[in-house]
Amino acid sequence: MHRSPQNSHKPAAMPIGGFVIDARGREIPITEEMIQQACSALEKAQQPAAKRK
Repeated sequence: MHRSPQNSHKPAAMPIGGFVIDARGREIPITEEMIQQACSALEKAQQPAAKRK
């Protein structure tokens, strides 16, 4: 029986096509985790604004 790989463990953060330049000029790969964290932060920041309307 052929089994597809399961995501039972979190794979290493993989760059998804872009880089951030830090204060020292180093290229830091943008990972999916970084994007997910940024989206979560934006959602949290928008919640109080939505309640004011």
